[in-house]
Amino acid sequence: MGRLVLAVAASAAIIAPTVAFADQPRAVVEGEMDHALRALLVSEIGQSERPVDNRFEARRRARDAAETSVSVLRSEGYYEYDVRPEVGEGDAPTPRVVITPGPQFTLAAPKIDWSGKPPAAGVEAAAAKAMRLQVGRPGRAADVVSAEGRIVSALDQAGYADAKAEPRRVIVDHATRTVQPTFHIAAGGQVRLDGLQVSGDGRTNPRWVEKLAPWRSGQTYSPELVAELERRLLDPGVFDSVTVSLAPPAKATPDGLRPVMVSLAERKPRTIEAGASYASEEGFGLDLRWTRYNSLRRADTLTLYGRLSGIDSRAGGSLALPHWRRPAQTLTLGAEAYNENTKAYDQTGVGARADIQRRYGRTSYVSLGVSADYSQTDEVTVRTLTPLGRNIGTFALHGSFYLDRSDDALDPKRGWRLSGTGDPTFLTGDGTMPYLRLQTQVSAYLPLDRSARTVLAGRARVGTILHDGTVDDIPAPQRFYAGGGGSVRGFAYQAVGPRLEDGTPEGGISLFEGSIEVRHRVRGPWGVVAFVDAGDVGLERYPEFKNLSVGAGLGVRYNLPFGPIRFDIATPVAKRRGGSPIQVYVSIGQSF
Repeated sequence: MGRLVLAVAASAAIIAPTVAFADQPRAVVEGEMDHALRALLVSEIGQSERPVDNRFEARRRARDAAETSVSVLRSEGYYEYDVRPEVGEGDAPTPRVVITPGPQFTLAAPKIDWSGKPPAAGVEAAAAKAMRLQVGRPGRAADVVSAEGRIVSALDQAGYADAKAEPRRVIVDHATRTVQPTFHIAAGGQVRLDGLQVSGDGRTNPRWVEKLAPWRSGQTYSPELVAELERRLLDPGVFDSVTVSLAPPAKATPDGLRPVMVSLAERKPRTIEAGASYASEEGFGLDLRWTRYNSLRRADTLTLYGRLSGIDSRAGGSLALPHWRRPAQTLTLGAEAYNENTKAYDQTGVGARADIQRRYGRTSYVSLGVSADYSQTDEVTVRTLTPLGRNIGTFALHGSFYLDRSDDALDPKRGWRLSGTGDPTFLTGDGTMPYLRLQTQVSAYLPLDRSARTVLAGRARVGTILHDGTVDDIPAPQRFYAGGGGSVRGFAYQAVGPRLEDGTPEGGISLFEGSIEVRHRVRGPWGVVAFVDAGDVGLERYPEFKNLSVGAGLGVRYNLPFGPIRFDIATPVAKRRGGSPIQVYVSIGQSF
């Protein structure tokens, strides 16, 4: 426990923001007013990094603060204000602004004045409802401007794509102390959609693009339909840029239909990527990837890849066909050869798989697939305590889902993610049996300040293997293991969980992993992290949490445009016999 307290204390010391001399306000706000109004005035007037040097500078700051205060008061509905800039005595006096805000004006009944023909009655009612300006509420300028934007948005959603706001009129009545806005809106006509006009000198087949339109010719315009087309074109990742826009009225067809214009800028046809990772117990890992885009002229991706490391080396290829047979559906075909050398087992094999992924909404996916593998495995069993060779054929169905409601793929600061997999599997060869492997993981991200410089992140993962038999019946490579950079830091790869008498990791049929991180952006691209990980691998179907292994540590992040480079150092809270007291991990992207 002492080790954990020490790690947390050290983390707090590193992450605590550096104490610096506080900036001085550009001018002091004085006068009787509402606390929220005072806070807004102070925030808008702002602060200065240097003190006042002379009376001229003090008067200038006081005048600037007074002008800012008048703008803030009017925007908040205070029109009977008194604002006086003042300076104190001495050669370097304190600039002040003395404010009497007066009464806050309230909203009178807003109006919409249609320029030209008004929209259909139902749409006109929806536009009026979208204002959401309540009579008697404070007459804030921001609320009036936002209401105008909501009116135009409601028209746009109803198919009036050419709707626009003309200069509004706002009457400030000092007798009644009210603010009455009148919005002048040109609705235009309701737009009906035609097909696509595709431009660009790339390799993509325009006819394939035309099939991706999520509307029928003659259907009423909707901004969400146009946005969905843009998402469908961006999904495959083969275009540098995609521009989707409604054609101007001059390009309408004789029957009034408006085409949608699509401009595609394709990325280079081939890319070569390299990546590296390091963990103190696993050594270095090197990844190479060669990708060719759009060979079939339908935004397809052909990938050849290889990985070389001390515990996991493999080579293979895959072909992804986006929008296969229907939009938002991707078929991926792949095959690979692999060689794994771990403390729990050695495995050499080949495999092939096919997967269909269906996107729902913006970031929700459901996948179904099938795979077949043949492998030769050397593993130690609890019965023999000597290496046992097994030839195994594995046939599996794969089902999974993924929901991502976070704000960034590699460096999330808010939101959550949820995923789950289910793999019904049938084994042949040296031992025949079916089993079902289930896993789910949830992670969440909570910013602790307005600018999200400090983020609290958490993760939990659970898994189980359902079958009739013993742990030994499940081949060692297909059991659960924990420990390492993507699992429980502070422990080596496969070091968490039960072991055989000779120290070999046994693996298990149930899994739990959990992590808590405090991430803090220090300055520029640099950030620091304090974390605690925990995990358990069990021999029963469901996690029992009886032998949790806990690790704690610190990390450094260097943020690049595509994501952070991660360096973590961790130690077990309770050291295990024979285990290293320190583990080091280097990789790209946050740990979860």
